[in-house]
Amino acid sequence: MDEETLTVWLDTALLMLGGFILMTVLMLSVVNPPAKSAETAGDKAPGNVIVEAQWGDSLDADVDLWVQAPGDKPVGYSNKSGAIFNLLRDDLGKADDITDHNYEVAYSRGMPAGEYVVNVHMYRGIGVTYPINVKVVASVKDNPQDTAQQIVTTTVQLHHENEQVTAFRFSLDSHGHLVQGSVNNLYKELRVAVQ
Repeated sequence: MDEETLTVWLDTALLMLGGFILMTVLMLSVVNPPAKSAETAGDKAPGNVIVEAQWGDSLDADVDLWVQAPGDKPVGYSNKSGAIFNLLRDDLGKADDITDHNYEVAYSRGMPAGEYVVNVHMYRGIGVTYPINVKVVASVKDNPQDTAQQIVTTTVQLHHENEQVTAFRFSLDSHGHLVQGSVNNLYKELRVAVQ
């Protein structure tokens, strides 16, 4: 093979290789688009009523969120869905958890008028120092595209295993607005009501 033929052959091979690499890079960007972060996606949570409970990160504590919508059964770890609410995250502390964040959340389908009850229950704590502070937040939104608006927030303390506390009770009107003067923390058992 003479030098001129070898040069043409190498040029053709390198151009074909370069074209293949370019096509592969272009195809990867179409086949597997980059994931959108929560900030760019707008952080739009599902549901109309959103109830969240959060307690000390890295604690090996299983705190359970219990919620009850008007006319529905209580929803919590042993009954993860009702006609209105679903418990989407049941955090067990360090058990079966790849993150250090301790967080539970329940979402509703719709927001019927009436009273909503939100409890937290200290299921288990391994090597924890009591009391444990649990921040509880309820938010609402009419439309899935809207940003949720916090309507009630509180921090409760749990002092021992098997303690259940009503974080708050509140009522919504037929338009999904908080009924003024309806927020209270009068205790209502939710966990036993399911059994």
